[in-house]
Amino acid sequence: MAEVFCRLRILCCSIVAVTMFVACADVSSRFGADQIVLEKGVEGLNTTSPEKRKPLVIYSGRSESLVAPIIEDFQLLTGIEVQTKYGKTGELAATLLEEGDLTAADIWFAQDPGGLGALNEMLSVLSEDIIDFVPHWASDPEKKWVGTSGRARVIVYNTDKLTEADLPDSIEGFAKPEWRGRIGWPPTNSSLHAMVTGMRMEWGEQRTRTWLEGIMANEPKVYAKNTPTVAAVAAGEIEVGFVNHYYLHRFIEEHGESFAARNYYTRAADPGSLILVAGVGVLEQSDNKDAAEQFIYFLLGPTGQQYFASQTHEFPLNELAKPNSLLPDLDEITRPDIDIGDLSDIAGTQILLRDVGALP
Repeated sequence: MAEVFCRLRILCCSIVAVTMFVACADVSSRFGADQIVLEKGVEGLNTTSPEKRKPLVIYSGRSESLVAPIIEDFQLLTGIEVQTKYGKTGELAATLLEEGDLTAADIWFAQDPGGLGALNEMLSVLSEDIIDFVPHWASDPEKKWVGTSGRARVIVYNTDKLTEADLPDSIEGFAKPEWRGRIGWPPTNSSLHAMVTGMRMEWGEQRTRTWLEGIMANEPKVYAKNTPTVAAVAAGEIEVGFVNHYYLHRFIEEHGESFAARNYYTRAADPGSLILVAGVGVLEQSDNKDAAEQFIYFLLGPTGQQYFASQTHEFPLNELAKPNSLLPDLDEITRPDIDIGDLSDIAGTQILLRDVGALP
């Protein structure tokens, strides 16, 4: 990894082009001048005149509110036009599979390993330099995709009604009848699907089905996504919810420490505290692979990693960024021994969720 980091060079903000100067100033206001870093190869892209550069086309299963600012920074610092199509990870994955070799996409930016793995056959192999930016668990075993930020599965709980001591060691405990009418979840969410896929890997099909049947018997309230689930917990509509960790911190940032919800990382090493990644891959059919790889270098470099740590409250995946002080150290989280690169059977999970009545 040291060799990879040696590839990074600090780019001075005294860039000749006025547009690049403005770009640096804009990014400086958000991150500080010491974080304006471009990875090896990005500099070279600016030797091509803007009118001759092809736009970089990104299909993003990550929401616009989370990643549009860092994509804009990449455009400003490189001069490369980026065209982004946003949508849910599952829906965009289906679109890419339907478009096949005719897709205009260069980059697949998914919010979880399941969405990435579903398109492995359409992705090209990434260079060792890129893969070496992250720990081995945060990339595809076949090197088709690489994680860009870490996100933990958590149980968010209402602090007016519960303490951590009231919560079961394992997420499995929420299937007990005592939790009836107290649980909420977003069953269409792809990260929840990835968690259930992890359960199938760790627990097996029958134990996972039994857990899901127990949750359904407890009449969970259904929400469209993570954000309203967290809001419902704080409002007392439900007492606990199954979400990704970073949504809570966005609420606390807006409402302050009095916001009546906190995250619980399960004490047991089970899928309830599974660490997932958002990640990217390059489409095999892309004829703009150089720009696509530079975008990945940018996300994995200091500016990208600090953005995810500071702005979206996620876990950076290398030491080029300072971790968010609001989050526990990744090594402190008791997590299962699950290879997230194997979380590709989302279709099987969706069938199971339909079987138990969690999905229509």
